[in-house]
Amino acid sequence: MLLRGSEGEFEVKNMDMKLGSTLKITGRIDNGANGFVINLGQKTDTLNLHFNPRFSESTIVCNSLDGNNWGQEQREDHLCFSPGSEVKLTVTFESDKFILKLPDGHQLTFPNRLGHSHLSYLGVSGGFTLSSFKLKE
Repeated sequence: MLLRGSEGEFEVKNMDMKLGSTLKITGRIDNGANGFVINLGQKTDTLNLHFNPRFSESTIVCNSLDGNNWGQEQREDHLCFSPGSEVKLTVTFESDKFILKLPDGHQLTFPNRLGHSHLSYLGVSGGFTLSSFKLKE
């Protein structure tokens, strides 16, 4: 597994996330952040899940990216994140959907539009400092 990190960005390439796996992500939202992004997929331009809480819009945007083509945005107005707070988030990968459990226990689902059964890329960017991640089968 290749890990790369720089100021405000974190990437894992050659991750081995299979159907039925759960990814637990823990970190801190930076003070003054406008939002952050967690991406899961094959590579930077093939994203099965683009998870993007946006504080300025008081919404969470989820989407998929296939090449240069973004899908239809799915917006959720359950924004339970705030700048300066600690975050624990889980993402469960199923054949037809992703189940995201937010820090307050609320769940949202997003379809696995690209239909992959294996994910090898994790990217975290924006105003989020990752402290740990754990992949559980």
